[in-house]
Amino acid sequence: MSVVDDSFDCLLKLEEEATAPLAGGIMQHGYQCGMLWGTALAAGAQAYKRFGPGPQAETEAIMAAQRLVESFRARNHHVGCLELTGVDWQNLSMQVMLKYLITGRVTRCFGMAGRYAPVAFDEIKVALFEEHIEVPSSPVSCAAMLARKMGVSEMHAVMAAGLAGGIGLYGGGCGALGAAIWIIIMNSRKEGASKMDFENPRAKAAIDRFVECTDCEFECSEIVGRRFEDVGDHAGYLRAGGCSKIIEVLATS
Repeated sequence: MSVVDDSFDCLLKLEEEATAPLAGGIMQHGYQCGMLWGTALAAGAQAYKRFGPGPQAETEAIMAAQRLVESFRARNHHVGCLELTGVDWQNLSMQVMLKYLITGRVTRCFGMAGRYAPVAFDEIKVALFEEHIEVPSSPVSCAAMLARKMGVSEMHAVMAAGLAGGIGLYGGGCGALGAAIWIIIMNSRKEGASKMDFENPRAKAAIDRFVECTDCEFECSEIVGRRFEDVGDHAGYLRAGGCSKIIEVLATS
């Protein structure tokens, strides 16, 4: 997120630092690579800058996130941290960590980030200046809904919008959960918490509430029972009350 923001001459230090626990895929649970969470948030920042608050900006953010996921998958064949690294960060032994270091996978991740950042920059520019489908009425994004319920600014709500449906409607780890963790860490950083706050008790409590609500499912497509066809499909699902219980549970501080 930092590199892409810099490319747009956009300084968002607090927001960038708060993405740290999304590395390793949602508090190191192994879902979408942290690069995707970060670039989707960066895309949302640019959508807000261009369109302001509201459904159009949220729609643009989701469509940018779709492009980001597809370009990442095309280059790396996977989107999940576990598949990309071969490391289960939740059950990490010293032997596995040494193997990860010795085989050069840390360097590989840095290399992936270096190669992907300029690609992400180009994808965001294209997405935000193309002609798009008709913008659905609110609500558009589950992650933006959650952000507003947690009391953040309209800019932060639009930034989170592209996380919807498992980042750009891809169906992976829940975008509302990722948004909740990001917002919790931002609030904790304002209170002076550590930058690398992977053990934040409020974030861990949010995950506990989430898995109790979803019967231990993390992925959007498993929770909903399908992938969303497009932004309009997702917006219609939300208007019909879809995922309202999850959003309420995550918004509880």
